[in-house]
Amino acid sequence: MHKKHRRIALATAAAAALTGGLLTSLAATATAGDSVHHPVADFNGDGFGDVAYSAGSATVGGKKQAGQIVALYGSASGVTSTKRATISQNTTGVPGGAETGDGFGWVSAYGDFNSDGYDDLAVSASEEDVAGDTDGGTVLVMWGSSGGLRGGTTIKDPAVSSHDRWGRALAAGDFDGDGTEDLAVGSSSSRVHVFKGGITKSGTYGGRYTFKTDIASGGDTGPLVLTAGDVNGDKRTDLVVDGYETDSDAGYNTNFYVPGSASGLDASSARELKRGIITGVADVNGDGFGDIVTGQEWDPANDSSEPSPPESSTGGKVHIIYGSADGPAATVAVTQNSGNVPGSSERGDWFGSELSLGDINDDGYADLAAGAPGENLNGVVNTGAVTVLYGSASGLNTGSGYQYFAQSTAGVPGSDEKDDWFGGEVKLTDVTADGKADLTVGAFGENTGNGSLVYLPSNGTKITTTGSRSLPTSSVGVSTDAQPLFGANAAN
Repeated sequence: MHKKHRRIALATAAAAALTGGLLTSLAATATAGDSVHHPVADFNGDGFGDVAYSAGSATVGGKKQAGQIVALYGSASGVTSTKRATISQNTTGVPGGAETGDGFGWVSAYGDFNSDGYDDLAVSASEEDVAGDTDGGTVLVMWGSSGGLRGGTTIKDPAVSSHDRWGRALAAGDFDGDGTEDLAVGSSSSRVHVFKGGITKSGTYGGRYTFKTDIASGGDTGPLVLTAGDVNGDKRTDLVVDGYETDSDAGYNTNFYVPGSASGLDASSARELKRGIITGVADVNGDGFGDIVTGQEWDPANDSSEPSPPESSTGGKVHIIYGSADGPAATVAVTQNSGNVPGSSERGDWFGSELSLGDINDDGYADLAAGAPGENLNGVVNTGAVTVLYGSASGLNTGSGYQYFAQSTAGVPGSDEKDDWFGGEVKLTDVTADGKADLTVGAFGENTGNGSLVYLPSNGTKITTTGSRSLPTSSVGVSTDAQPLFGANAAN
């Protein structure tokens, strides 16, 4: 769910053109989360879940790659292209201004930071030049209201000289269990900054602290992805930090679990996890503990190419690391060769390079949507596909009940086309307020990098194509100039 790093998306999209979670419904969470962070974003407080998707390379006011983000407000009929807000740094009330190469909207995270009952959206432009600091980066919070996202406040970088790319990773949760939402911010440094005790519209906050894990820092390193969720069931949000190992010249990625505590995230108790650059947290087996799901292990021993986009010799892998009172416990691996999982594991499929968790059928078990954006179908290269696996008391069911969607699936809008990268982002969240998670799928390579979204609702039992629709770039107010890559990332 939640979260492709900008460089990953750009590398993937460049290959496409020239040759970047966990959410569930308000009614049935299956997240085993804290009591503050809403399992579904609701920016306008109408009871319908909302989603936000990036167009991080969009041209704004003639400025290429300035970036936008599109908030799609839920309704009884799901998400549509009309009930939305398309936001850039040229939008009234948003701090700053659109500039070439800022990448505004590539990374975002939602939470009710000012405790007013409306979810807010933290958004970064991690390559913005700030006061002469090239690629210094900026982070702001867009404020929720009865009219949706309105206005914004800059979250100032407290250590400008010690890093670049402020906001390259974001996550929200109640890490100290004090009943207010906290915001974790990553940069090119291995040190993560946490703003605690809520954030006000004037930019003040209850406090701030930092911690670091054993990931590489400097240049284009630092945390790639931050993912929040309660793994040990103590009602304090934990954090998974994805990055590159400090001692690896080959670029191995690694994950660290950092538990929440009464004093905040406790790096002294951090534990290294299975590799995987994309992560989600939700309760797959219904035992009350959040399970960590990591996607797309990359094995440089079998792939000498640059580690973005991630690729393995087996076509991708998902690890489910089950939660317990002691934190991460047993680990199970799933590939397209597991059980009766559709397809077969082929090099370059990138199965699990995007994933999201949510309870599709309201049975108390989180289900998994896993993208394989590099899937080749019927001779069409990199058209992409999505697999849905359902949770159960024994974990993900790989033997039966699974679903498989491509643009050639009957009822799915569009058709299989080269380099669409369908499944390049997936999001499970209840946008119809019926207590069941619906699916939105990004295809950021659609129409040579314009991008698009496909909405596939839950019928209460499973994901269905009945009521599905496509939301192309032009329909949501994003310019089709110079590959905006709409749909590459969703807010986590």
